[in-house]
Amino acid sequence: MQVLFESRDVRADHLRELAEQRAMFALRRLCWLVPRARIQLSDLNGPRGGLDKRCRVELKTQGSGSVVITSIARDWREAIDEALARAAHALVRVWRRSQARGRGTPRAIGFDYS
Repeated sequence: MQVLFESRDVRADHLRELAEQRAMFALRRLCWLVPRARIQLSDLNGPRGGLDKRCRVELKTQGSGSVVITSIARDWREAIDEALARAAHALVRVWRRSQARGRGTPRAIGFDYS
C-alpha cells in the first residue's frame, strides 16, 4: 500500500512519518484492498488554537471506488487516529457490501450488511 501525505501547514509536516505509520497500522489487515491512501492535514484557523486540526483520509480501493473520511480535532494525533479508525470501518462496510452483491445474496428485511 502506498501512503501519500500532504500538508500545507509547516508545523504539521513533521507528522509525515507518524501519519504513514498510523495508516499502515490501522489498515494492516485491509492493505490488499487499498493500493493507495492519501492523508491530508490542514489547520483550519491557523495559530489561534481550538478545534481546528483537520485530517482527510482518502482510500482508493480496487473495484469499490473511494472512501473519503474527514476528522476535526484539537490536536494532530487525535485527528489522524479518528480519521483512520473511521476510514477502516467504512472500508470494511464497503467491502462487505460488494461481497454481498457479488454473490447475488437477496436483501432481506432486517438483515444488517455492516
